[in-house]
This record gives sequence, C-alpha cells and structure tokens, in this order.
Amino acid sequence: MHDSAYIVLREINMAISGFKGDVAPQEAWQALNAQAEAVLLDVRSAAEWSFVGLPDLSSIGKKPIQVEWQVFPGMARNEAFLEQFQAAGIGLGQPIYIICRSGVRSRAAAQSLAELGYETYNIADGFEGQLGADGHRGVGGWRALGLAWKQT
Repeated sequence: MHDSAYIVLREINMAISGFKGDVAPQEAWQALNAQAEAVLLDVRSAAEWSFVGLPDLSSIGKKPIQVEWQVFPGMARNEAFLEQFQAAGIGLGQPIYIICRSGVRSRAAAQSLAELGYETYNIADGFEGQLGADGHRGVGGWRALGLAWKQT
C-alpha cells in the first residue's frame, strides 16, 4: 500500500472512531458548561499541575480529571494511563475534552482513547498556548484566553 493510501485509511478510521477533532478552548468551556456529562481530562504532568495551575471548573460544578499521559521528570509514556483513566469512571458515551500544555499530548491521548470507543476532543493550544514571538507560551490556550484557572 502506498503511503498516501495509508494516510487516507488512517484518517477514515479516525473519523469513524470516537475522535472528533480539535476544538478551541472557548468551545470546550462552552461544551463543558452546556453538557452535564462532558468531562475535562488534563493529561499534563503532576509538575505542571502543581507549578503552572489547573483549569477551574468549580463555577459549573465540575473538576478536571488528572491523568498523566507522560510521567515527569523523564516524560516517558505513562504505562498506567489507561488503568488510571478508567479508575475515574468515565463512560463510553461521555464527551471527553482533553487538554495538555499546547495540544500535542492531548491529541495523542484523544486518539488513543478514541480507538477504544470513547468520544474525544482535543483542546487546541492546550492550557498554556503556543510560543509567541518572544519565545514564551501564551498565544491562545486556556489560560491566555482568560478562561477560569487556579494555582494549586
């Protein structure tokens, strides 16, 4: 099979699966607010949760679910990710909005969970956003857009 055919088949498979694509942080916030069953899964590392902060969903009566996709400090893939995720009790029918620092790890987690039948959305630009001209994060992203967050 040619590479282009493989890519097309992979995209079709992803479309059929539960991966629904990228959404803007504001769109994720609106969905979390409007859909009682929707959850926010934060897949950043424990160090990021502690030192950078967390999305604050208290105004809508929710809390982010925290499961590391990669484990600090080495950032190796969390071999217990699925087990820890399943321990949170999220059902197959629940929309899952997944966030990381910039949208890369969360996309991988979203695709992985979608292959298991979960309905997943990747929050584009993540919590901290993309790098700006100054080399610092903060272009887009949950925090830079002024969505609720708190330091832990």
